Amino acid sequence: MSVQPRAVEQFFDGAPTALVLYEAAERMAAALGPHEIRVGKSQISFRRRRGFAYLWRSGVYVKSSVPLVLSLALPRDLGSPRFKQIVHPSAGIWMHHLELSASSQLDAEVRTWMQEAYGAAG
Repeated sequence: MSVQPRAVEQFFDGAPTALVLYEAAERMAAALGPHEIRVGKSQISFRRRRGFAYLWRSGVYVKSSVPLVLSLALPRDLGSPRFKQIVHPSAGIWMHHLELSASSQLDAEVRTWMQEAYGAAG
């Protein structure tokens, strides 16, 4: 796993709460196994052959006070009420959007979902 630390700092410039949440999500992903971290203009992605988890600052793109959104790419609709939104952008992919405001939300259930997404990303 490699990532430019400065790029992450720039992505979260002025958003210390979002950075803390990102760091918790990054630790969770690191425990799953090897993957790549890509820092883009609008999101940070955790990738294997394909992306399995995406983090983005909702207040930058929509009117929201939520510091960070974790989006998980899964091969099925989990149907959990914890997700703000679940969309089906392409065959075999359901994007699950989880609003994060506290690190405690990254619990065992989310770890299980991330693990499934990690496995599906090959």
